[in-house]
Amino acid sequence: MLCKSSHAILAAAFCACVVVPASAGQQESKSAPLAKQLAQALDAAKLESIAAADPTTGAFIAALYIPGTQLLVVGGMFDAPAIGSERIHRKEYRDLYMDLQGAAKAGTRIFAQDVSADGLSFRAHDGLVDAWEQANKTLAFDGWKKAKMSEEDYTKAYAQADEHYARILSLLLAQAKPKTGT
Repeated sequence: MLCKSSHAILAAAFCACVVVPASAGQQESKSAPLAKQLAQALDAAKLESIAAADPTTGAFIAALYIPGTQLLVVGGMFDAPAIGSERIHRKEYRDLYMDLQGAAKAGTRIFAQDVSADGLSFRAHDGLVDAWEQANKTLAFDGWKKAKMSEEDYTKAYAQADEHYARILSLLLAQAKPKTGT
């Protein structure tokens, strides 16, 4: 039979396991497998750019891929959506990327700098830092102290950026995969 102090120790240990979140360095990236698949699909198709429409938001997304180095992804809306649709129809992905960098509707632009094209990393790895820009705010994922944020706010910002990035990567991946039956 356990004594009261043993119960207290077990209860404290249980609470510590439940309350303490996973170590910040162990954040699971939702975008990592998708970024790797997209890089493989672009390598296989010998493409250095890809673009897609986001049917949920009406935005357009375009990526520049520098093989073995990085994936740069930009998204946003246009005042005249036909611009994006026409660029995608003509497979003018690089041109759409440039259009989105310079002419996306104010407040709609997102930008991801995915160093190593391996998804957004929670922290710098090998001195390389991924970054996410949305609503004219850029967050470099090199730790909450450098970002001058609480660990909780940094973790939340990372999770939101990673989830959004994963969703747009899935749209780009669908566009990059060879179409069957055509």
